[in-house]
Amino acid sequence: MALLAPLAANIAGAQDSAPANTLMDIRHQFGGCLRRTPVGSNGSRVTIIFSLKRDGSIFGKPRITFSHVEGGEEAGKRFLEDAERAVDSCLPIKVTPALGDAIAGHQFFITLGGPKPEKAI
Repeated sequence: MALLAPLAANIAGAQDSAPANTLMDIRHQFGGCLRRTPVGSNGSRVTIIFSLKRDGSIFGKPRITFSHVEGGEEAGKRFLEDAERAVDSCLPIKVTPALGDAIAGHQFFITLGGPKPEKAI
């Protein structure tokens, strides 16, 4: 299951909302949360995989499955740390018992970052 969440996305929802009852509700909760915890990108992108428990909390530790970082070693390290911290800050997701039963143990992917800013001519 993929949760694509570009940092500049305008996705409604928030972690304070009603419990998620569909996968789209999870996307809205995550998108709303990530919008409040921006991560600078400058063309950097990272894909993080994680699993959720029935109660919406994380199962195990999130893993980075893809990364492309711009701006040198220190900027890249800071971007990856900020991305992991942003995902951690959005968990647990509030879910209904029915959705919790359906998602338990399934893997979710989230991609953070964005395109490289275009240079002015």
